[in-house]
Amino acid sequence: MVEQFVGTWKLTASENFDEYMKAIGVGFATRQVGNMAKPNLVISVDDAGLISMRSESTFKTKEIKFKLNEEFDETTADDRQTKTLITFESGKLVQKQMWDGKSTTLEREIQDGKLTAKCTMGDVVALRIYEKGA
Repeated sequence: MVEQFVGTWKLTASENFDEYMKAIGVGFATRQVGNMAKPNLVISVDDAGLISMRSESTFKTKEIKFKLNEEFDETTADDRQTKTLITFESGKLVQKQMWDGKSTTLEREIQDGKLTAKCTMGDVVALRIYEKGA
């Protein structure tokens, strides 16, 4: 299932991320930092099925640990307090964050050996592409 996602992934391309951050309510200064950051995404799974997803950059490291299909409280990199649910659907890790009557979806999938993350808020869509590191 999620084993194909396990590893260290380096951000290599990002499209429309500033517009996405604006749509979810991220302030100007934080967006500037977010646009400059080239994070690594480190995904692992332990023997009990607990998944860890860690975003590491020179600016901030943020980690979430979760089990599929179990809602949890998340403090996002931009400090939103969300109720988050991550599911595995059609080969994709689908992360739904809900806060203040709003919701955003992040769909991660493996395509041609690369991890793509499609971030959707309303009609704003950003695409981030990661390549597997050593």
